[in-house]
Amino acid sequence: MNLDEHGAAHLPGAAAPFLDGLECVIAGVPQDRAGVRLYGIGGLADLLAPDALGALAPGRMPVRALLFDKSDATNWALGWHQDRTIAVRERAEVAGFGPWSVKAGMAHVEPPFSIIERMLTLRVHFDAVDAENAPLLIAPGSHRLGRIPEPEIEGIVARSGVRECLAGRGDAWLYATPILHASAAAAAPRRRRVLQVDFFAGGLPGPLAWLGV
Repeated sequence: MNLDEHGAAHLPGAAAPFLDGLECVIAGVPQDRAGVRLYGIGGLADLLAPDALGALAPGRMPVRALLFDKSDATNWALGWHQDRTIAVRERAEVAGFGPWSVKAGMAHVEPPFSIIERMLTLRVHFDAVDAENAPLLIAPGSHRLGRIPEPEIEGIVARSGVRECLAGRGDAWLYATPILHASAAAAAPRRRRVLQVDFFAGGLPGPLAWLGV
């Protein structure tokens, strides 16, 4: 698949050289949660730097990181949607930014969609993901459609088709952040750990600032 045309690209083995280091970094992250927002964890920023995993999203810096840990104990489904919020250091009223929310104690806000359209999302797979272990589903090409109203999502997915993002351990997937995506509950649950990192080139209008990692 092509990132520009389809909104996603499979990078087999691209994260393999960094997996041991990443597993050491996340060793202290709670293991009983479906998803954990990561910030201030020693060593993570170094592994996401431009000369490491950040090289997969050239010219951009990591602005948010999450760890998803799907297993037989945390087996969930996620409906079709676009990612529309970003994490910032603190709340500040700036035209075009809102509504606001707090997730895991971190300030989040929906920015103008032009910012989302300039972001890339990297997913690093610690575990193999096959068709029965809840791979991420994407609607190819939907990243080019701007901010999609909720009532239109179902029809766009039907027209775009659905692609399963299968992966081996050490693979990475790179997405255009606005792409429509979803995930079913696993039919045969096994551990499926994924580090998801959003990247962006540039800052935000002051006094807003990216939270980062």
